[in-house]
Amino acid sequence: MILNGININYIVAGEGGAIVLIHGHPFDHTMWQPQIDAFSDQFKVIVPDLRGYGKSTLPATGATRFEDYATDILLLLDALGVDSFHVAGLSMGGQLAMETYRQAPSRVKSLILADTFASLDTPEGKKTRIEGADRMEREGMGGYAGESIHKMIKADHVTTMPDVAAHVMRMMTSTNPKAAATAMRARSERIDYLGEVLPKIEIPVLVVVGRQDEFTPVAKAEEMHAALKNSKLIIIEDAGHMPNLERPDEFNKVVLEFLAGV
Repeated sequence: MILNGININYIVAGEGGAIVLIHGHPFDHTMWQPQIDAFSDQFKVIVPDLRGYGKSTLPATGATRFEDYATDILLLLDALGVDSFHVAGLSMGGQLAMETYRQAPSRVKSLILADTFASLDTPEGKKTRIEGADRMEREGMGGYAGESIHKMIKADHVTTMPDVAAHVMRMMTSTNPKAAATAMRARSERIDYLGEVLPKIEIPVLVVVGRQDEFTPVAKAEEMHAALKNSKLIIIEDAGHMPNLERPDEFNKVVLEFLAGV
């Protein structure tokens, strides 16, 4: 579907109240396959590829701001006739879930923030993000993928969960380097969601994190939980940065129980 100057690829599965699943970096909508399968019995599950990722395109001209990714999603929901919805996001997708709420607070019924953080990058973190973007454009995704797989999922899961590891590697290595770099630069300029957005949220929020997440550790989840007025924090044991793939049964149970109470 052509919206906001790009072609947005997406899938819709199931019927009922809508839930939008926003993937992380550098992945695509298939990151959510276990959740699509589990949630579509009860919900209309809407899962886009973010601009430049998967089969979605980048705009032909002009810069991309971090907020543009959320605007794309809202325009897609408009086109699909979806007025109100739950929204879940993991890592960068969690920050985009916060941005989606910032842009359309009256439309969001609940938030699920998985393995993400709301504060700004440190100066060192921002520098690393920019340098990483430059490297991706220069060298491609292979080096990044090989170096980060042991943090994307719990290190021992790379060998004990070979199918999961292969899926994560496949998503990372097939991502367009320009798109990944574009997102990293845009993300480095995002606002402070911890101070500017989270304290204003009144709707129910589920904060989920893998116990062994190295990218967004439990302390970051606790930080968000403390800033929110109406939140629940769940730590999933024996999982790294992607508990939705590493421990899908536990992840799905936690999310569905939360949604049942909204």
